[in-house]
Amino acid sequence: MGSDRYSRPSLYDIDKKLEKYLTHRNGFFIEVGANNGFNQSNTYFFECCRGWTGILIEGIPELYEQCVVERPNSKVFNCALVSDDFSEPYVTMKYANLMSIVKGAFKSEEADENHVKRGSEIQKNVVPYEIEVPARTLTSILDECNVQEIDLFSLDVEGFELNVLKGLDLNKYKPRYILVEARFKKEIDVYLSDFYVQVDKLSYHDYLYQRK
Repeated sequence: MGSDRYSRPSLYDIDKKLEKYLTHRNGFFIEVGANNGFNQSNTYFFECCRGWTGILIEGIPELYEQCVVERPNSKVFNCALVSDDFSEPYVTMKYANLMSIVKGAFKSEEADENHVKRGSEIQKNVVPYEIEVPARTLTSILDECNVQEIDLFSLDVEGFELNVLKGLDLNKYKPRYILVEARFKKEIDVYLSDFYVQVDKLSYHDYLYQRK
């Protein structure tokens, strides 16, 4: 609606907390795990009220279609992001709306199933299903879009974070800030340590890293 009051859908006031670090207008973001472009989005406020543009990535087709409508100023991609060494053209995702996951994200079939089951219990009218979606690396998308500077990379993929990061060439693309909902934080810390330092904890599992 163009109003600050109605344009902050992120959980735990994360978009408001990010303003401490992202004070300028007309920045550029990436949001991976974009859902429908509004619900729990960490970048909606910046696009709606601060003139930012960016890239949104969502693997579930029905959510991707809603995202295209909701975020007309962004480039929206329907795929699941994978590591550089992933060789298959598709990955299997398990739909649970805001808790959808890539199969194997929680490192065991039992853990995957428990997560999806919980997602269907706490969200209304969610019926889980499996679907094959295209696999891409984040670097390939940034190359396609001829991206230059990235102010914020928001990553929320329910346990698959390290795989996504391994598909980003950090020698070529280094966002100023990376916000990760880290289910397995230690492996994220190790992977990012050469290029980033943690500067804040925005929720009990959302961590903000700044480029060194």
